[in-house]
Amino acid sequence: MEVILLERIEKLGAIGDVVKVKNGFARNFLLPNGKALRANDANRKVFEANRERIETQNAERRSVAQKDATGIDGVTIQLIRQASNTGQLYGSVSARDLAEALEAEGHKIAKNQIVLDRPIKAIGMQDVRIALHPEVSVTIRVNVARSPEEAELQSQGVDVMAAMFDRGEAGFTEDRDPNAEPGEIPADTAETSGANDEAASEA
Repeated sequence: MEVILLERIEKLGAIGDVVKVKNGFARNFLLPNGKALRANDANRKVFEANRERIETQNAERRSVAQKDATGIDGVTIQLIRQASNTGQLYGSVSARDLAEALEAEGHKIAKNQIVLDRPIKAIGMQDVRIALHPEVSVTIRVNVARSPEEAELQSQGVDVMAAMFDRGEAGFTEDRDPNAEPGEIPADTAETSGANDEAASEA
């Protein structure tokens, strides 16, 4: 389907461009959201008659977005989540979660302005793009950790998972019987202990 863009669409074109898109994308996103018109003679005339107004309104929205951008660009938000020992979250962090966290910090951002290709599923630092306007975007940092202490380390550039792995490798580990049940005394220890008890009773 050919459409006339009413605003800049990333990877498609600018205001007034006539582009060919998939029917589903046009029907489900562009047309119902007022981002484009079907490219027919009647709509071309409507667009040309209103081009100046459309471009003026777009410029006004862009100006507002640029002002908002100065207050949010580079902001870091912290999210504390439960995760496994490998750093995988029990669940995930979605655009809705980020929008709520930003609002708690005083930044009113709609979840559809958050460009998150896929939910965040592991602890760590991640850059996320916020599209305040088709022509204005900023980047925030998302710090997902299992505790405020971990979040602080990550904010200082520490790879928490790598550090934990190193500690596990370098730390002292006692010999253990892999077949023993939790709380059970290893067989060789029990035999030695028993022999010592018998020797003590004979003495």
